[in-house]
Amino acid sequence: MSDDRVRGFPAFGAGGRLARSWWGRAWVRAMEDTALDLRQLKKGRKYAAAGLVGPITVSPGRIAATVEDADGGPYRTRLRLAELSAADWTRFLDRVASRSGHLAALLDRDLPADLVEAAGVDLLPGIGDLDPECDCPGWELPCRHAAALSFQASWLLDADPFLVLLMRGKGEREIRAELESRIASAPSAELPAADRVPGELPDLAEFRPSGAPSIPAAPGVPAEAFALLAVNAAGRARELLDGRPCPGRRVDAVRMAAEFPSAAERLGEGAGFARAVAAWRYGGPDGVEVLESRWTPPKAVVAAARAALGEEAVFERNHCTVGEVQLRLDRAGRWHPYRLEGDEWWPSGPPERDPRLLAG
Repeated sequence: MSDDRVRGFPAFGAGGRLARSWWGRAWVRAMEDTALDLRQLKKGRKYAAAGLVGPITVSPGRIAATVEDADGGPYRTRLRLAELSAADWTRFLDRVASRSGHLAALLDRDLPADLVEAAGVDLLPGIGDLDPECDCPGWELPCRHAAALSFQASWLLDADPFLVLLMRGKGEREIRAELESRIASAPSAELPAADRVPGELPDLAEFRPSGAPSIPAAPGVPAEAFALLAVNAAGRARELLDGRPCPGRRVDAVRMAAEFPSAAERLGEGAGFARAVAAWRYGGPDGVEVLESRWTPPKAVVAAARAALGEEAVFERNHCTVGEVQLRLDRAGRWHPYRLEGDEWWPSGPPERDPRLLAG
């Protein structure tokens, strides 16, 4: 079993919010539509906002955490969701791989609603699909502890829709590997149709031999490289249409190595490149920037972090070392965790705005 099939997340601090993504809201709606007692939902929302839910573990078919309660506890709480069948996974992955726009969106941690609808797979839970469990003495389903966990789970899903896929049975590495395999085995690409609507991304399913000359393979270049380049170009086009700047050549190589592990050895080598790839996987371009550059944050930001982390924290510009953990602040106000491996600090997890969540 690959490591990313069991993912752990530090506890959220106090401070509630509503799910922002459509799939996060669908998750909450599935719980609310099943609830027998709306009072438990209200209490669960308060518990989530108060930070009473402990660290969350996500694995195939299961989200689990302990939840504190003034009336007792902590209580062990779980939410179960049935894994997809092999046929459903084949149908979903085939659909993603056949549409360059959908593939680029998913790799950018977006989950287009039309992808889920077109794939014909029940990816998100519906009424009765979420099965709450808790060892508290309450009989309500969901109880306030399961509701609190479900609300916080929607916050995690907002940031990473791959967690929905993990709940349904496959980790991100396995999904990426299966998508790469499908793309690499596709027939040689042809030039896209000339009458395409301006701004519309090409559909990889259209790149099939139909009598017209295909683009010849370059000597010494593996066939799968062309497929990866096609997907990469679609993703970059999508970013340009969204108004996002293109990264430099080296950072783009780092991004491709992070998104397409099978091509990593051809894109770069050495510990420095490997660290940059790890930084991108956890924090995107901001993660690479805090790895390779330093800057001086406002004094008020440093003072707030010092007050939160205590006297043992050692600050050096945007770096803060607390025991065996180093936190690096990006310009968006998020702290990126690092662990010492040998003589080098290596990225060790996704960023958080509250440094206390990472310093434990």
